Amino acid sequence: MDGLNTGMNLSDPLHIGGQTLDSRFFIGTAMYDSPANMQAAIDASQSQVVTLSLRRQVAADGMQQNENFWQFIQSFQQSNRYLLPNTAGCLSAKEAITTSIMARELFKTNWIKLEVIGDDYTLQPDPFELVEAASELISQGFEVFPYCTDDLVLCEKLLSVGCNILMPWGAPIGTGKGLMNPYALTLLRERFPNIPLVVDAGIGKPSHAAQAMELGYDAVLLNTAVAKSQNSIAMAHAFRLAIEAGRQGYLAGCMNEQNKASASTPVVGTPFWHQN
Repeated sequence: MDGLNTGMNLSDPLHIGGQTLDSRFFIGTAMYDSPANMQAAIDASQSQVVTLSLRRQVAADGMQQNENFWQFIQSFQQSNRYLLPNTAGCLSAKEAITTSIMARELFKTNWIKLEVIGDDYTLQPDPFELVEAASELISQGFEVFPYCTDDLVLCEKLLSVGCNILMPWGAPIGTGKGLMNPYALTLLRERFPNIPLVVDAGIGKPSHAAQAMELGYDAVLLNTAVAKSQNSIAMAHAFRLAIEAGRQGYLAGCMNEQNKASASTPVVGTPFWHQN
């Protein structure tokens, strides 16, 4: 879009967690074939925020893989980008709090993506343990990014205990189903116009990410759709473009749906030729 006069500011920074970001694409670090492939995909995404789990990050291929992974994480931190440690795999508030404290010591960040899972099949968050953990972590100085459902009351509870950010799911983690309940996500955007909202989980296609951004969401976090694709680097690039396109569409003002057809070319003044 170089040189194109759109009438809008294409430099559209995201202010979140006390930082200003140019990218609205948050990306995960799990399930890649190798640390090298992970790094190349993250580079292609141009993401400034990567999330990783202390409990699930250890590679299955031995010490060399682990060393390569942690070397990348260290270089990532040194490049003025941001780590978002998560508490994936935690089943209680106590467990999530302990993991968060360990992550802060290890990575020297007060950011934490808070996950407290309540159901093994859907990986749905436990709302009660989630709010309890969020309240305690905020009292200890963490900037909590809570992974939650799109339930309005749960989101209100998280904000009431001090969360400044919400990360509702689009669909259960790893399903790739996209936005199962656009109505609920739209309602959250309308009710919390000044709260950074990030769609987290369930995104399977670039079009899903674009849809989330068209609803006015501030960012998208995903992992599986890139890491498990046939070409992680190309898919990361595709998601980056989709997120940018969705954001620009939202800013430009997407047209509203309507039931009645409306001709794009007016009839008045249009010449008609009649066959004799």
